[in-house]
Amino acid sequence: MIACYAHGVSRDDPLSCLTVGEIDEPPTPEGWVTVHMKAASLNHHDLWSLKGQALSAERVPMILGSDAAGVTDDGREVIVHGVVGDVEVGQGDETLDPRRSLLSEVYPGTFAERVRVPTRNLIDKPSELTWAEAACLPVAYLTAYRMIKTKSATTEGDTILVQGAAGGVATALIILGKALGRTVWVTSRTEEKREWALSIGADAAFESGARLPAKVDAVMETVGEATWDHSLKSLRPGGTIVISGATSGANPPADLNRVFFLQLNIVGSTMGTADELRELVDLLVRTGVRPVIDRELPMERAAEAFEAMAAGDIHGKVVLTIG
Repeated sequence: MIACYAHGVSRDDPLSCLTVGEIDEPPTPEGWVTVHMKAASLNHHDLWSLKGQALSAERVPMILGSDAAGVTDDGREVIVHGVVGDVEVGQGDETLDPRRSLLSEVYPGTFAERVRVPTRNLIDKPSELTWAEAACLPVAYLTAYRMIKTKSATTEGDTILVQGAAGGVATALIILGKALGRTVWVTSRTEEKREWALSIGADAAFESGARLPAKVDAVMETVGEATWDHSLKSLRPGGTIVISGATSGANPPADLNRVFFLQLNIVGSTMGTADELRELVDLLVRTGVRPVIDRELPMERAAEAFEAMAAGDIHGKVVLTIG
């Protein structure tokens, strides 16, 4: 079958390891279902795979992609939940299974004509969502939904701060924060990105590290070391930092005196459950909110999509159309 896959890994030249072409079709494990792909979207995870950060050299060739929507053999239109984990081991949460993985790490990913997934990983695609919109949800938007709804301890009317305004998860945090009734503030180093954040619904945008007009109820943190001090100082007493990434570094000064004196909460968050994905889909149908899509390209032009993502030359999700 035709797929977009990593034939190797390279930290220095990751795009040189990307291939679009024929690859042997993997067998379907017992209890898994074949989904014929309609659309799949890119995440930075796919670029990290090519760099060898999310994919070991021993596992190549590996079909990339974790986000997808398609049709099963019996005609069911579905969204693919990309987390492969054991709900029982995770005590009701497959993301807490220590052996859990994301499609394209251990099992072949979604940038292909067909993908195999466990039956429980299939979520019904509502007719209100296009294939491209549905394919944007299972990674960045689900991560953002879990951060706000499940982990932040905020409710409607509370203020959240999103550190870094233009990344995939940050964009989803702005869109979903507003849909969930939060006041959304953002930071960015550039005026262009601050204006972009305001254009998609942010209530206020500030320079990175700027003193805010008030303390916030929660900070959504994906940047890490570069923004950590500002995140701690921006929280009200008893507030919460939800962290799902650390792109600028994973070991900032902890400032434990501030943490215990102000009784701050620091909460880790990774991906989301199949049940949370269903909640997210219901939210979009109910509110009319949709993912922001930068462009749609046929899978044959995947290299162009990866180049744009690597250059940071995108605003919103890049979707590959398949079939």
